[in-house]
Amino acid sequence: MPEASLDIPRTWAEFTDPDEPGQRFRVDLTWLTSSWSCVYGAGCQGIYADRPDDGCCTLGAHFTDDDDVARVRAVVAQLGEDEWQHHPGRGRRGDKDPARLSAWTEKEDGARKTKVVDGACIFLNRPGFPAGDGCALHQHAVLTGIPPHTAKPDVCWQLPIRRSYRTVERPDDTSYLEVTITEYDRRGWGPGGHDLDWYCSSNSEAHVGREPVYRSNHAELVELMGQAAYDELVLRCEAHLAMVRHARSAGARTLIPLLVHPATVEADTVGGRREKVKRRRGTTALPGAGAAGAVDGTSAGANEAAHPNPPARS
Repeated sequence: MPEASLDIPRTWAEFTDPDEPGQRFRVDLTWLTSSWSCVYGAGCQGIYADRPDDGCCTLGAHFTDDDDVARVRAVVAQLGEDEWQHHPGRGRRGDKDPARLSAWTEKEDGARKTKVVDGACIFLNRPGFPAGDGCALHQHAVLTGIPPHTAKPDVCWQLPIRRSYRTVERPDDTSYLEVTITEYDRRGWGPGGHDLDWYCSSNSEAHVGREPVYRSNHAELVELMGQAAYDELVLRCEAHLAMVRHARSAGARTLIPLLVHPATVEADTVGGRREKVKRRRGTTALPGAGAAGAVDGTSAGANEAAHPNPPARS
């Protein structure tokens, strides 16, 4: 069973946002306590079989808003040609700014996204590039000591965590904003997500992390939720894992599939694994999840429409 069903049973928890009483978080404990980890360079097969070295960077990244563009643009201005394979250069006279939007972004159905060059995102360094293959933005962040999620498009560092919103109406005519934190599964990509040749979030081959997602993705979750809400999340994740440990020690095998992500069960990495998965030399993890040190911070915005629907494959 390399990839779990999209309709697995999940355990959810809800709590009021400590920083915003009119907002409640709905968190997927099954996903957040799973052992998923980015395996780019260590078993990732790419979303398309004919582009196995691209990871999930084949289509380019759609930006969520102007702030997203501005943040990435500031990093682009710092990238040198020695660390970015598809660096646009400075023009014939050397007087053009490489960070100009036309050099690394394009429009698709009116939405701005990173350019696709030679079949993949313009920031993806290909195998054989001296600085190593992988995301140039991510590599630059690691080299300069900044959190990768502060250097990459929102959709890149959030994947495969999905944050969505809905307004919940109560019977007494009051309402609250519900913020859901869950797995960015195939459905998150739109109808074309079902046609991806390989996908990691529910694949046992990627459930090999040393820590559960809520720990390995600490920085990303704090950015998505705020520190106070993240602290509440940790309490619930720890309680959930304690219940899993009790169920396992009691031999309650029938309960495990209801409490643990099936891909984590298949990989036998409940609670994380001790051994670090070796990554191919010269590569860096692409999504940013679990690949960098934890840094606190908060921001607003959602990744609801960040991914395009994958084009039809002929």
